[in-house]
Order: sequence, then structure tokens, then C-alpha cells
Amino acid sequence: MHWLAAVERLRAEREAGVLVTVADVRGHAPRDAGAKMVVAAGRSWGSVGGGNLEETALVRARTMLEAYAVAPEQLVLGLSDKARTDHGRQCCGGEVTLLLEPLPVVPAVAVFGVGHVGLELARILSAHDLDLHLVDSRAEQLTDERLAVLEAGTARVRVHHAPVPELALGSVPPGTHVLVMTHDHAEDFALCDAALRCTHLATIGLIGSDAKWARFRSGLAVEGHDTAHVDRIRCPIGLPGLDAKEPAAIAVSVAAELLQAFAADRSRAKA
Repeated sequence: MHWLAAVERLRAEREAGVLVTVADVRGHAPRDAGAKMVVAAGRSWGSVGGGNLEETALVRARTMLEAYAVAPEQLVLGLSDKARTDHGRQCCGGEVTLLLEPLPVVPAVAVFGVGHVGLELARILSAHDLDLHLVDSRAEQLTDERLAVLEAGTARVRVHHAPVPELALGSVPPGTHVLVMTHDHAEDFALCDAALRCTHLATIGLIGSDAKWARFRSGLAVEGHDTAHVDRIRCPIGLPGLDAKEPAAIAVSVAAELLQAFAADRSRAKA
């Protein structure tokens, strides 16, 4: 498999990896600068030269994976009979510099309801390297023209037109942060109820006032959710203390809260 296809596979399967590149060659070496290898926990694709060179790179890459490293590293290896090796000697006579770049699992966010606030939030999130799922029961909210503002972003955007939005919960990957902000409180409630029954989601957030949340808490209890379960939902969403009601301001606040959640995810993974 080509290294680029391997990178795409790992992203799609939400598995971390390391991209190993021959960054520089001095003298003779098995591969030229630019050769690449993709390393995951239990498999790899491509080659940077075989022998001690490659085995050392594999070991180092997997050590980085175990440590949840996010910063790239350089590894300089001599290829001579005088060079110390752990996995057999290569006497090509040169020196190789390898660049090891972590390919972490990117965050995933699902925004249910792409109205004024939802679109503003999507626009902000699209500038970040993440998987962004946009779900709405209204096809007119998901037109190419309306979502064109997201095209210049870094995020991978997947659009779901779902007349029954809660069914789309099964299409989002494990660890997805869910935000419920549809145009209809009945849709919001159905989504909250369904999200609490899912075991693969990360955080669940609901837009709305304290009064709306009080009604939802009572309704969710009637549906059989205990207090601890209902407390998985945070409402209102966004940073505390922000009284602004403009869609752009709310979106900035919610995006900032999500960035904090992403950081917490990374800390938990390392722990």
C-alpha cells in the first residue's frame, strides 16, 4: 500500500500512527531521501531501508505511539561496521537522518442542527484538524452553497441529511463530541435521549436556557435515565459567564469549550 493511502486508512479507522521519512542521506544508504514508511501499533507500510535502520525506526515509532507523542523527532543512524546497532549491522558506509512525525487520532465532533449558531460553529471548527459531522433534518440547511464557507478549512467535513437526526448517532465514530442545537426542541429532546443510550460518544452538549434544561431533565427521568446518567449532558454549552446571545459569540464560546475537551481527551489518553 502506498504510504499516503496508509495514512488515509489510519485516519479513517481512527488509529494513531507515525510517518517515518528519510529526511537526509550522507554517503551510501539503502533508500534515498524522501522514502517513507507508515507505522501503527501492530502493522506498517512502506520501507526506509530494511535492516537495523528500519527496525530501529519501527521501535522508536512505536515507543512514540505508546507515549502519545505529538512532537516530531529526528533519528540519525550511521551505516558502518563501527556503528552501534541493536538489530544487525548495515555497512553501506553512509548516514541517514529520519524524521518521525506522529499521526494522532484527530478529534471528532458532531453538530446536530446547522442553523445560525451551528453554521458559525462549523466555520470555526473547520479551521482545525478534526472530523466534523454536520447533521440536520432540513436539506436546505446543508446545501453546497450554504456550506461553501467550510471548503477552505482543514477539517474533514461529512454532511448528514437525516429526517430522523438521532439515527445519525450511529454513524459517528467512537469518542465523538456531540452538540445538540437543532431548530426544534422535540428533536433536541429525542437526540438527548438517544445520545444517553449510546456508549461510544464522548461529551454531550445541549444549547438552551436553564428553563429548557429543567424541562429536559424531568423528561429524561421519565424516559428512564437516572440522575448520574442525565448529568452526562451539559447545558448550557459554552464557557461560563458569557452572556452574549449573538450566534458568532456563542459559537466562539462553544468552540473554546471543545478545545478544552480535546485537551482533556489527550491527558486521559496519556494517563
